[in-house]
Amino acid sequence: MKRSRIVAIFFLLAVSFVMPKKVNAQIMEVGATGGMSYYVGDMNPGKQFYQNDLAFAALIRFYDNLRWAFRFQYTNINLQGSDKTGFYSPVKESFVSKVNDFSLIAEFNFFDYWTGSNVDFITPYIFAGFSVFDYKTTNLENITLSNGTSFSIPFGVGVKYSLTKRIGMTLEWKMNKSFDDNIDNIKDNFYTEYIVNGDLEREKLPLAYRCDWYGMLGFSVVYRFNLPKKVTCNSGIKTRR
Repeated sequence: MKRSRIVAIFFLLAVSFVMPKKVNAQIMEVGATGGMSYYVGDMNPGKQFYQNDLAFAALIRFYDNLRWAFRFQYTNINLQGSDKTGFYSPVKESFVSKVNDFSLIAEFNFFDYWTGSNVDFITPYIFAGFSVFDYKTTNLENITLSNGTSFSIPFGVGVKYSLTKRIGMTLEWKMNKSFDDNIDNIKDNFYTEYIVNGDLEREKLPLAYRCDWYGMLGFSVVYRFNLPKKVTCNSGIKTRR
């Protein structure tokens, strides 16, 4: 019940934030994302795209102008991790985790961009925001190890490309720095132990890895609607036919 209340409150705050944009914005997009997800934490303190799995997302994006956009996104993320491979081996365990992530994100385009433009049809961009997520972690026998609700900070980079007057595409890499250290069922484990030349070594984890991370490399297709009724000569926007 507590988890559902947190998610509901976050959703209401997100809607109240973006609804004024819907009235004033010239462009609104809806889209879907697919890609691979991965975990960084006690069992994998730094290897990107390691032991990856699948993730899917749905998004609504609002353009305030040619440089700034805001989006609300739901992402269904599958994570997995194992330290039985010897890469980083404090506990010799494996896990799989299902994550539901609700994000509110601001994007900044390095170049002018508008889906449907003949001129401003491609741009790299950066983004950051705020997320609330819940997760359920099990072992390989599907026995629940941990679950909870927490917050995270999403950020990353991407490239946008306008394919037609109505359709755009993005390729994006996103990381979420969570405020929860139990997604992998290893809580407050600030040290790790591993064998080097037959000797047991103990190393303190970097501060950045004392809470779990999750990342995603995704490809999105968006559809543009809510087009402006009138484009002025000074707008600088040329749409594709």
